[in-house]
Amino acid sequence: MERKALLVLSLVVAILSLSNLHVSAAPVEIDLQAGYIDPTDDQDNPHRSPILSPSVSIEDYTLSFDHSCLGCTLRLVDASGDVAYTTVINGDTLALPSTLSGEYELQILFDDCYFFGFVGF
Repeated sequence: MERKALLVLSLVVAILSLSNLHVSAAPVEIDLQAGYIDPTDDQDNPHRSPILSPSVSIEDYTLSFDHSCLGCTLRLVDASGDVAYTTVINGDTLALPSTLSGEYELQILFDDCYFFGFVGF
């Protein structure tokens, strides 16, 4: 339980530190970290990602992927943990709805792991 509280606190601090980050006219690289989807996994035994972290950048409301994420699910999760947007990635670029506003955790879901970073609009 203490480890989960620390993770939540870390995410809050990361979101707050990025509160001045907003999408601009120039592409901005999104710093991604890896996580595991299975919550029953042994949290004291760190794992290495089975795949390389994708390189993702954003310009205005368009995401660009450096290498293929075809077929992966993309989610935007708001600060309260609600999924605000979800879609399947079907190309090297993805146009997000221009109605999005605020800070989101961007998640790219692979089999049993995901990569996440933060974006603001």
